[in-house]
Amino acid sequence: MPPARSIRSYLDALTNWYVRRSRDRFWAGDRDAFDTLYTVLETLSRVVAPLAPLTAEEVWRGLTGGRSVHLTSWPTAETFGGDLPLVSTMDAVREVCSAALSLRKAKGLRVRLPLRTLTVATPDAAALRPFADLVADEVNVKEVVFSDDVAGQSEQVLTVVPRALGPRLGGQVQAVIKAVKAGDWSLVDGRPVAAGVALREGEYELRLVAADAEHSAPLPGGDGVVVLDTEVTPELAAEGLARDVIRVVQQARREAGLDIADRIALVVEVSDDIATAVRTHQDFVAAETLATSLSFGSAAEPSFTGEAGENAPVKVSVTRT
Repeated sequence: MPPARSIRSYLDALTNWYVRRSRDRFWAGDRDAFDTLYTVLETLSRVVAPLAPLTAEEVWRGLTGGRSVHLTSWPTAETFGGDLPLVSTMDAVREVCSAALSLRKAKGLRVRLPLRTLTVATPDAAALRPFADLVADEVNVKEVVFSDDVAGQSEQVLTVVPRALGPRLGGQVQAVIKAVKAGDWSLVDGRPVAAGVALREGEYELRLVAADAEHSAPLPGGDGVVVLDTEVTPELAAEGLARDVIRVVQQARREAGLDIADRIALVVEVSDDIATAVRTHQDFVAAETLATSLSFGSAAEPSFTGEAGENAPVKVSVTRT
C-alpha cells in the first residue's frame, strides 16, 4: 500500500474507532487514554513529516513544545511493544461492525433504533467473543451471539472460469463444469476438487452465500457471515425514539454553547407517542443529556428543532442549571 494511503487508513481507524470509542475515557480524564493518544499523534507526526511537513510541524510543536519535528529521529517499530493477535482480532471486530452496520443501512434501520440480536458466524468466534459488548454497543443490538458453525448459517458456492480452465483441461472441462453445477465437489487442502480435477488459482471462484440472504451479509475475506434480527418490537421502537430525542438534545446543547459537563433543565415538545417513549426511558434520557429536570410542553425560545423516528418533529429547549 502506498505510504499516503496507508497513513489515511490509519488516521481513519484512529479517529473513527479509537477516539470515538474512547470518548467516555477522555471525559473521565483517563490518563492512559490521553497518554496513548499523545504517543500516537507524536509518533505519527514524525512519520508523516516528509509527506506533510507543515501539518506535521504544527501538530508536533503543539504537542511537545519542541523546536521542530524535522530535527527529531525517525521512529522505529522496536521502540513500541506489539500485540499482533490483539490487533488482528480488533480488525476482525471492526469488520463485523462494518458488515452489520451496512446491513442495517440496506434495511433502512437507523443506528439509534435498537435491535434484538446479531449472530456472527466465523471461524474466529472464540477470539471475538470477549468483545461482544463492544460490538453490541457499536451496532446497537441487545445481544451478540458468536458461533463457529459457519456452515449452519451459509453455504459455499463454487463457480469455474471456463476460459481459464479450458486451455489446461481441454475436453475434460465439461465434466468439471457438470460436477460443479451438480454440487459434486469438495475442498482438499483448501482448494476445490471436481470430477477428480484439483482446480488451480484463477480457475474458480469460491463464495460464501448466507442461508438467510435477506437478513445476512458476508464478512470480508469470505470466511463468515453476520445475521441480523430485523424485527422491531414496540419496546425497541420506543427506545429508538428516546435515543432520537437524545440526539436532538445533544445538538441543542452544542448550539447553545454548553460545556460537556454542564447540567441542564430540559423541555421537550413532541407528539404524544414520542412523549410516551421518552417517559418510558426518562432516566436514560436524563442521564445521557445531563438533565436535572425533564418536562413536556412548549419549548421556550431559543429552541432547537430536530427529528425522531420517521421524520417526526422534535423541539427542545435547554437551560444551564
